[in-house]
Amino acid sequence: MRVTVIGSSGTFPSPGRPAAGYVVEQDGTRVWLDAGPGTFMSLPFDPDLIDAVVISHQHPDHCSDVMAAYHAWTYRPEPREPIPLYAAQSVWDRLVGFVEHELPCFDFNPVWTGDRIDIGDLDVEFVEMDHSVPTVGSRWEANGRSLFYTGDTGVAGEWRRLAADVDVMLSEATYQGSADDYDFKQHLTATQAGEIAREMGAKRLVLTHIPPYLDSSVSVAEAELAFDRPVALAVPGASFDV
Repeated sequence: MRVTVIGSSGTFPSPGRPAAGYVVEQDGTRVWLDAGPGTFMSLPFDPDLIDAVVISHQHPDHCSDVMAAYHAWTYRPEPREPIPLYAAQSVWDRLVGFVEHELPCFDFNPVWTGDRIDIGDLDVEFVEMDHSVPTVGSRWEANGRSLFYTGDTGVAGEWRRLAADVDVMLSEATYQGSADDYDFKQHLTATQAGEIAREMGAKRLVLTHIPPYLDSSVSVAEAELAFDRPVALAVPGASFDV
């Protein structure tokens, strides 16, 4: 299983750094995981090669480029056949409400805690995260290897069980320093990301969703102190094997 980082900027994109977006690949199957602004035009291959789309939640920095894909796949001489899109129902409701009609290039499938799907040889299970809107984290498995993606979340809830013993935890790290410094608790500090990854027995930790105004090297250093081993940073254009 290979993950390619399309974008990793937290909250909003910046030049050269699209917002949240990744491609998960296994044996020729390509899944676009989160579609933050700037990710559609940054896909490293023809977008028609995408086999499915998975969206963690309705906030624009995670889903707004679904609309770019909709226009690209619909308003052309030969529109694309419907592609599966998996997300919480609220994501679809927001997207449809934005254009006030269905999106014919997508075959929408609602998912929530406990739902499990197969996309090619990828086995994906979903769980509710601790965020201000309905949000799903996802555990990806193939060939005995596993990845957990947090989307946006705080520390509360029962989502950690699905992250247990993964080979790679791809975790948001929106904040630096102490969690006590922030009123909004439904994001993680880099330290919390490291603590949770260590507690859950993750073999590797990759940080993402760091806002452009923060020094990401500080986030990595804070997470490494808590994780007690090296921590990687999700850099647009980079790929890693799970």
